[in-house]
Amino acid sequence: MNKLRYECLKCGICCSIPQNTNNDYIKRIPLYPEEVDKLIEIAKKRNLPFKVKEDLVFPDIKNKKILVLTYRIILKPQGSCVFYDKIKGCTIHNEKPYACKAYPLAIRRIDSFNIEITIDPLCHFVVNNYDSLRNIGLERIKDIFIDEYPKAETFYEKNKRLQLKIRRLEAEDKIQISRQISLKDFNNALKNWKRKEIRVK
Repeated sequence: MNKLRYECLKCGICCSIPQNTNNDYIKRIPLYPEEVDKLIEIAKKRNLPFKVKEDLVFPDIKNKKILVLTYRIILKPQGSCVFYDKIKGCTIHNEKPYACKAYPLAIRRIDSFNIEITIDPLCHFVVNNYDSLRNIGLERIKDIFIDEYPKAETFYEKNKRLQLKIRRLEAEDKIQISRQISLKDFNNALKNWKRKEIRVK
């Protein structure tokens, strides 16, 4: 069996809105609040138009606040991350967010006993090696994506810690997350309530 190893081709597909997609297409590059802080500082020094939008949020009806867990990078109007260069690729390689370090892998929990590992099918390395990557098991994924898999695990663990923090705050009666809020009330809360970022180490 050949020793296939993931290698970034610097194609920019992970940093950009794919061509020929409609205006409703949303590419999510999630960022934690502390990652946003760091990237804002870098963007200021380089005079780059770095912008983010709230991504994963919860309405805390006890304190009338929107709890912000993650943001996402706004790729429009330029169509790509402001830190992506067509020749060099990522220009913040050592400061990349968790999601970018793990790319093209993502891990999500299906239930209490199972997780799912997804590989971005748009990544050019994945496209070029589709036959070798189709239907592979966990051990092969760990072997091929030897650097990215541990980073995907770290990303997943941080997400899990965020969820646990929300549950702990609820158990301590410090917040109350509404699970049955109407869309109208939620939109009203988004417009009028103050924000509180939820951070974990």
